[in-house]
Amino acid sequence: MLYSIKGHGAVFMLCGVIIDSAIILGASVYAGSLHSWTGSRLWNAIFEAYYYDGTSLYLGVPFVIGAALLLFGFVILLRELFRREN
Repeated sequence: MLYSIKGHGAVFMLCGVIIDSAIILGASVYAGSLHSWTGSRLWNAIFEAYYYDGTSLYLGVPFVIGAALLLFGFVILLRELFRREN
C-alpha cells in the first residue's frame, strides 16, 4: 500500500505540522483567558472540555489527526530512505 503513495511522505508530514502548529498557536492565545484548568493551560484549552466551565476549544480530535499525519509522513519518509533500489 505504501508504494501507491510513494513520494508523498513530506506532504503528509507538512500537513500534520501545519495543523498541529495552528492548533497550538490558537490554544496558546486562548489559554490566557481560562479561569479554571487542570494541569497545563495549553493542553486544557485543546483537549479538556466540560469538567469545569466548558471553556475549551474542542480541538482534541483535529490535534490527534494532525499528529497521526505527521507520524504517517515520517514513516513514509523513513521507508523511502531505507528502501533498497533493485
